[in-house]
Amino acid sequence: MRLSRYFLPILRETPKEAEIVSHRLMLRAGMIRQEAAGIYAFLPLGMRVVQKVCQIVREEQNRAGAIEMLMPTIQSAELWRESGRYDDYGKEMLRIEDRHEREMLYGPTNEEMITEIFRASVKSYKQLPLNLYHIQWKFRDELRPRFGVYRSREFLMKDAYSFDLDAASSRHSYNKMFVAYLRTFARLGLKSIPMVAESGPIGGSLSHEFIILASTGESEVFCHRDYLDFPVPDEKVDFDNAAGLQKIVDQWTSLYAATSEKHESGAFDKIPEAKRLSARGIEVGHIFQFGTKYSEPMKATVAGPDGANVPVHMGSYGIGPTRLVAAIIEASHDETGIVWPEPVAPFKVALLNLKQGDSATDAACEKLYGELTARGIDVLYDDSDERAGGKFAAADLIGLPWQIVVGPKGLAEGKVELKRRAGGARETLSPADALARLAG
Repeated sequence: MRLSRYFLPILRETPKEAEIVSHRLMLRAGMIRQEAAGIYAFLPLGMRVVQKVCQIVREEQNRAGAIEMLMPTIQSAELWRESGRYDDYGKEMLRIEDRHEREMLYGPTNEEMITEIFRASVKSYKQLPLNLYHIQWKFRDELRPRFGVYRSREFLMKDAYSFDLDAASSRHSYNKMFVAYLRTFARLGLKSIPMVAESGPIGGSLSHEFIILASTGESEVFCHRDYLDFPVPDEKVDFDNAAGLQKIVDQWTSLYAATSEKHESGAFDKIPEAKRLSARGIEVGHIFQFGTKYSEPMKATVAGPDGANVPVHMGSYGIGPTRLVAAIIEASHDETGIVWPEPVAPFKVALLNLKQGDSATDAACEKLYGELTARGIDVLYDDSDERAGGKFAAADLIGLPWQIVVGPKGLAEGKVELKRRAGGARETLSPADALARLAG
């Protein structure tokens, strides 16, 4: 993509309303624009990151056996009355009426709707287990939306819902998502720690939040330091092996780890002092097992092996891709801007022409741009008339993993500069060698 043809409204000054790093950098880097309190437009650069995050989330959900679908954002209030949650959910639910005075709502979550879809089509235990997920916009009318997309009112959510015949098989479904989440966050460049958590309005007795440590985290968390060194399951993990998955989950729940709501100071104090970790954390995922909380009142039953109808056991599993974008920035930035992990970077390479209009630098950049593009490498070519200092500042701000710097002085010696954004290491290479390094 040529910068001259792209939409990248970079801000030189930090907006006053931006209180945390991710909010400041997302606004300055032209990733988002606020349209109302807690409601943001994702501009092209931000949208590319959201798409990268969603693709990794999607791949790991599919790997774990979940099946993608799409549910609407607007739901009928009657479904929520069936479950008993309509009057209990609180003011975070945006309640509306259509032109026929039917009570509707903008979905904050989808347990009721997915249960209605399930009960209409699944009648036998032979159709289980089943895990359905979608990636869709949600709305929760937060009293004080703040910190940009970190705590917004409208947000993108991946929510999956599992259906099983009994508690034992439901636990296996829960473990699949537990392991899938460990893999997902690792692929996003994040070190997540599963912590015992409150179930909140979703309900249920088993719940874990996946937390990344960051100084700007919204709450204090407590855990054993060894979690930072636990190995994440690789791509060969067998999601059908119930015993194998349980072993992984047992390891990742073997030590103390709790959010502030579930913290027990007595248990934490028993950990050797050198191993205690108390820090700020950001929630990037939340999983729940809630048995028959929804299936019983909504009559979502299946015929069991003996022919008797029984309510199914359910779980739900959420990841917020838009919130994850902010969390990644909170965990990966420096004093000059964002430092994207390569799997989620909007482009892999920034190609900087330091003397636009010079025949030699123009020709070298055009050749590199064509060859990078031909090899399937996402490149943002800064072909603007901006001065060199401005180009360097913009490239560091948006945080692409690599920068190729092409200037007249280097080209006179047949060289370009290759800079690694993370750490700032620089090499002087021939254009061919720089290309080979990036394509390798």
